[in-house]
Amino acid sequence: MRKNSRPFVRRVEEAQHRINDKIIASEIRLVVEGEEPQVMTVAAAIALATEQEMDLVEISPNAKPPVCKILDYKKFLYNQKRKQKELKAKQSKVVVKEIRFGPNTDDHDFNFKLAHARKFLEEGSKVKAYVFFRGRTIVFKDRGEILLLKFAQELADVGAVEQLPKLEGKKMIIMINSKKK
Repeated sequence: MRKNSRPFVRRVEEAQHRINDKIIASEIRLVVEGEEPQVMTVAAAIALATEQEMDLVEISPNAKPPVCKILDYKKFLYNQKRKQKELKAKQSKVVVKEIRFGPNTDDHDFNFKLAHARKFLEEGSKVKAYVFFRGRTIVFKDRGEILLLKFAQELADVGAVEQLPKLEGKKMIIMINSKKK
């Protein structure tokens, strides 16, 4: 064994479902595709499952009596994981890009940041633009608001305003959502 290494520990995965002998109920409702569900003893259901070389899997343990199916458990788990993976892949993550202005931002800087914001919105991200008031510049709140409204107006073709300019502490924030979906 190497120095400073921990011994190998096997992780035991906790089964999500009770199968075969692990089912604790005395009676179960067996659901078979194309047939009517039937109530029977666990032993009879396990006998049916072994006859078909499959597993008896408890699908709904909280029902009275518990609902079970006869199926290949490994294949069932594989299909469940695959479905979860597909659902996760279909989810879209919302990316918020921030753009910072000062209350006295020049036209060139404004246009430079506007181009970046346009690119972000075309990619499908949200844009959070804010004017940061440092020190005594807080007296220029109206300039900040005008700047943010002008910013939103310039981006109206690619983005929709989600939140109008709002002062939070030393920042005046506006949120713009992408129109592209």
